[in-house]
Formats: sequence, C-alpha cells, structure tokens
Amino acid sequence: MATFLYRIGRWAFRRRRLVTRLWLGALLLAGVAAAVAPAGQEEDLSMPGTESQQAFDLLDERFPESNSQGAEARLVFRAPDGQRVTARENRAAVEDTLGSLDGGDQVASTTDPYETGAVSEDGTIAYSTITYTADAVDLTEPTKSALEDAASKARDTGLTVEIGGSALDAEEEPGGTTEIIGVAVAAVVLVLALGSLVAAGLSLMTAFLGVAIAFGLVSALAVPLGLTSTVAILALMLGLAVGIDYALFITSRFRDELARGSEPEEAAGRAVGTAGSAVVFAGATVFIALVGLGVVGIPELTKMGMGGAGAVAVAVLVALTLVPALFGYFGRRILSRAVRKATRPGTARPHPVSEAPGRPGLGTRWARFVLRRPARVLLIAVLGLGAVALPALSLELGLPGDESKSVETTQRRAYDLLSEGFGPGFNGPLTVVVDTAASSGSADNRATTDLVAKTVRGVDGVASVGDPVLSRTKDTAVLTAVPRTAPNSGETKDLVHAIRGAVSDVEADTGAAVLVTGTTALNIDISEAMSDALIPYLSVVIGLAVLLLMVVFRSVLVPVKAALGFLLSVGAAFGVLVAVFQWGWAADLLGIEQTGPVMSLMPILIIGIVFGLAMDYEVFLLTRMRESYVHGASPGDAIVNGFRHSGRVVAAAAIIMISVFAGFIGMSSPTIQTMGVGLAAAVAFDAFVVRMAIAPAVLALLGHRAWWLPRILNRMLPNVDIEGAALSRQAPQVPSSATESDAAVPRLPVHRH
Repeated sequence: MATFLYRIGRWAFRRRRLVTRLWLGALLLAGVAAAVAPAGQEEDLSMPGTESQQAFDLLDERFPESNSQGAEARLVFRAPDGQRVTARENRAAVEDTLGSLDGGDQVASTTDPYETGAVSEDGTIAYSTITYTADAVDLTEPTKSALEDAASKARDTGLTVEIGGSALDAEEEPGGTTEIIGVAVAAVVLVLALGSLVAAGLSLMTAFLGVAIAFGLVSALAVPLGLTSTVAILALMLGLAVGIDYALFITSRFRDELARGSEPEEAAGRAVGTAGSAVVFAGATVFIALVGLGVVGIPELTKMGMGGAGAVAVAVLVALTLVPALFGYFGRRILSRAVRKATRPGTARPHPVSEAPGRPGLGTRWARFVLRRPARVLLIAVLGLGAVALPALSLELGLPGDESKSVETTQRRAYDLLSEGFGPGFNGPLTVVVDTAASSGSADNRATTDLVAKTVRGVDGVASVGDPVLSRTKDTAVLTAVPRTAPNSGETKDLVHAIRGAVSDVEADTGAAVLVTGTTALNIDISEAMSDALIPYLSVVIGLAVLLLMVVFRSVLVPVKAALGFLLSVGAAFGVLVAVFQWGWAADLLGIEQTGPVMSLMPILIIGIVFGLAMDYEVFLLTRMRESYVHGASPGDAIVNGFRHSGRVVAAAAIIMISVFAGFIGMSSPTIQTMGVGLAAAVAFDAFVVRMAIAPAVLALLGHRAWWLPRILNRMLPNVDIEGAALSRQAPQVPSSATESDAAVPRLPVHRH
C-alpha cells in the first residue's frame, strides 16, 4: 500500500493543476446540486419491529383520515392570578382564539376545553388540542404564523398562553457562534503546531473544501434518502474534525521529509506513502464503524452513520490527492522561515521539524518519563479513567422531549403549565390500540374494548383512561391512558410494561390484539432496543479493532491493548454524559437546560465514532514506533522516536478535534449537545490518557513481546506495509527540475520476525 500511495502522492504533486480543478469542479457540482434540490424533511423517529411502531402502522391503516404521527399543537391557557379560566371574560377570549384557528389552512380540528373537560381542577389552566392534516415538517409558515398570532392576541386579553406539541418544531441549523469559536481554536492550534501560516492555512482550506462537498451532497440527497438536519450536522462535525486532522498528519510528514533534505516531489510521495497509509486505515475504521450502525435497525441512526461515513470518505480522498497537489504550489514555504534557513535541499536534518537540535521536545521528554516509571503511569491512568467512568453505572437512556428544551421556549413553558395543571404524566399519554378485527360482531368488539379499558384503569400508576375512539369499521378502538409520572421517569417505563402484561390476559381470552403505543411508549421501546444492542455492537467493534490492528502492526498484544484502552475512554465518556446530563454537573456552564436520561441513540453513536477516532491516534502514533522498531531501534527507543515525530502532531490533532466537537455544545438541540459533550470528552480521554500515557506504559512493560506475532498468523495476514518499509528500500527518483538535487535516504537495518 505504501508504494501505491507514494505514486499517488507524486502524481498529484506533478499534476497539481488537474487535481485542483477536479476538486473545485466537485465542489461546484455539490453546491449546485444542494442549491437546486428541495429542502429535506425531519422525519419521526421509528423503530421497525417494536410493539409501539406496529401500533402506529395499524392506526395509519385503520384510521386513514388521520395521521397517527402527524402535527399537533396544544394551546395552553392560564388565567391571571386570582382568576379562573372559566370566568366569562376569560372563556370568551379562549373561544375567540380557537374560533380564529378552526377551519384554517391545514387545520383538521380544534377541541373546546370547556366541552372536553380539559380544565384543571382549580380552574386556572385549560388547553385545546389543534390537529393538522400534514406532518410537522409539511406545515407552511402561514399555518405556523396563524397559530402564533392567535396565541399573541389571547395574551393581549391578560391570559398566559403557551404553545406545545410538534407544530412549532424546527430544524437545527449549523453556523452558530460556538462553532466559529471551535474553528478559530483549531486554526490557532494549527499555527502553533506547524509554525507556519501557509501550512496551517493549507490544512484548514482542504478540510473546508471536503466538508463543503460532503455537506452539499447530504443536502442534495436529503429528499431521496430521507436525510435530516441532524445527519447534515453530524457530517459537518465529523468531516471538519477528521479533515483537519488528516491534512495535518500528511502535512507534518511532508515537512519532516523536506527538513531531512528530500526534494518537494519526493517528500510529497513519501508523506502520502507513510502518513497517507495511516490516514487510509484510520479513515477506514471510522467508515466501517459508522456504516455498521445500520445493523441496529433504527433508520435515523443508519442515516446518521451513512452521512458521517460519507464525510469521512471525502476527507480521506482530499487528504490523499488535494493535499499533495497543494504541496506543489507551496513547496518549501510549508516550512517555517527558521527551518527553511537551517536546511537546504540535499542537506539532511536529524531532528523533526518540531524539535530544535540539541534540545528534546516535550514529546520526547514525556516518553522518557513514562519509560522510567511505566507501572506507576499505567496505574494512575487506569484508576483515573475508572473513577471518571463510575457514573456510567447509573446510565439511563431516553429520548428528549419538550421538557429538555430551554425555559425560554414556548414549548417548554407549555409543558410546565400542563404538568402543573394536570399532573406530570399528562405530557406523555399512552395510546392503547384494541384490534378486534378477528372478533365475531360489534357487540363482542364493544365488550372487548370495555374490558381493556377496565384492565388498564386497574393498573397501578394510571391516572385516567379516556373514552374509546372507534374506527369507521368499528373493529379498532383507541384508548388514551394518562400516567401519574413524567414521560422520562423510570416509573412510566415500568408502567408501560405493566399495562402490556395486564392486557395479555385479555388478548388470550378474547383473541383481540392490544398494543400500547404513543410517543412515550415508542421512546421507551427505542431506548430498550438501544440498550439490548449496545453489547453486541461493542463486541463487533472491538473484534474489528483487534483484527484490523493485527494486520496493521503485525502484533497480537498491541491490538488487545488498543481495544482495552478504547473501552476505558468510552466508559469515561459515558461517565461524563451521566454526570452532566443526568446529574446536572456543570450543566449551567454548558447551557444544559434540563437534566434527564441520556438520549438513547448516543451510546451506540458515540461508540461508533470514537472507535474510529481512537484508532486514528493509535495508528498515527504507533506507526512511527513500529517504523523505528522494524528499522532496528530497541523497544524503548522506538517509543521515544514515535513521540518525537508524532507526539506533538497527535496532541495538536486531538485539541483540534476536541475544539470542533465542543463548538457544537452551544446549539439548542439536545441531540447535538449530547454528541458534542460525549465526543469531546471521549477524544480528550483517548488521545491524552489512553494513547499518550497508557499505550507507551504498556509497550514499555511488554518490550519486544509487544511486537510479537505467531508464525501462523504472520503467514495468514496480509502485509500492508503501513510503516513504509518498501519506501526505505527504494532509491529516490531524480528531481524533475535541473536545479534540484537528489536527497539520499539512508538505509537502516530491518528487524526480521
């Protein structure tokens, strides 16, 4: 592979104008496709195969005139202090408000709270349910404006009016202040790490181009593939983070090759052949882990994985082709002025660009410190991560609703008013669907429905059960059961299971099918499915990591060490999520409005993403160690050489990635906030604790055994030559310019295992 990528690097360097034009053309096509494509739509979260999803599908079949998951708004009214909402003036204001909405565009129906009994016991709060003929994403701006205007006019009469439900839900748009701050931090880190504005600008420019192409493609395919705004934001987040990192690694290697005396074209080839090989494998791990999210069975999670994987694939292609092409434009200007003065073509420099002669850098000093105290460093690092991971034992999964939104939003205020007036469970009603299609007659159907209603009322934790609503054919009935507890509470989860257990006897006696659904039940089913899939998915990811790294590093113990370190970093990241989102630690500082269960999609999504990113740093750092080892260095010297050449770059890449992920914490979407916190924490733990402390400590303790591979596996596994051994045996080609001189690359002894 190293030889193949070496040729690509040299070809891209020579044909830089063609390569640049091709990528600019791709950018233009992606931009045009995104501009002419219709806007994507937000889709309801679904989980095929669950009872709640089966019930939703049945409702759509038996009640074709309504949309079981369509748009709905709850207009909540509260009387002024000391008054009742049933007073003549207040009642008139409420009825006038609802009258202005009834019969409006896209409005299917409005309910009168005084006729339906939707007034609190103390008479201070009432609500009306407005249903629409379209999904929330299909509601027009005039329809939403009419709802908001009606609420505003009611407020003018002295009433407190808030709007809940899905009608006002909006897509999350990228481009906030915190994201800009994250990119700015990344730019500063690049300048400090590379010591050159040209080199830093090159990494940023290529990353932005790759992200723009990926974002354009996601936007263009939003309607055909059903991609949501969350998919686009994840593609933006991942593409930007890995795009900067991959360009940084190849640029750093190019600078080292130049400083050693190689000609620019040769340096570009060697940079892509060595660091590019690491980029390919690192990108492949991220890609496979994200695509593997499709096995979980949640369409939205599958789409998020595919969108993120596509962004990573574009970032890899940009790094392998456009980055060396830009080297052809800038040449030795990639180096800082000081290094350009200290080195000339054909003059070898024994030290990496980041390290001054005679003065070991921080990476070298840290590696030597770990080599002196490997057991102590290992123990402290493992115990520290273990302590941070302890809160993960209390991990609770759920899906965010209006209760997780900012108190400044009308949806959250409506949620609080309904909880105050009707109890916490009112915001998460359960829908019980009774399918009596197999029964013999309408009388039996009615008796079965009454029996189900009586059974559900008898379940402890049910506050009330409404009257049944029958389908046109009278073979399907819908009951609404209101829990006594909040939608995301553990008691409500137990209640759903209790109701399903209680109605199973009715099913056995009558032959009817009784299904429990609703948004709350669907969220519970999805969360449980996520919990059940967590261990199998983690096992697949760990198995993949061990196999892939065994091929890359020709070792058994290095992959096992990497996998165990990955588990530690993921566990610590989950601990942070529990502490922040469930326990509320630093929630105010991060702008988290409401504590509660961690979003159920996050653990598997974070595992998939962090697995790939963790392998990034493992590959980039240990490739230099393995390269030194196979060229004759002792195990200890190989560790020092790895940190001397890659430690600073890996640290800079980690800081960049943390900055990019942390920049998304400021968005209002709980999903994006959770991703930002979880990914930033996981990268910090994995890069700075696992890869830079635990990894060298374990390698120091193992010595030569770290690079041992049984003979049978050595024969079976393909040799991908990620450390570029073939390039070390290859004589540099003659420079294309007559004014350039050859740069001899010394041949070093190679370990034979």
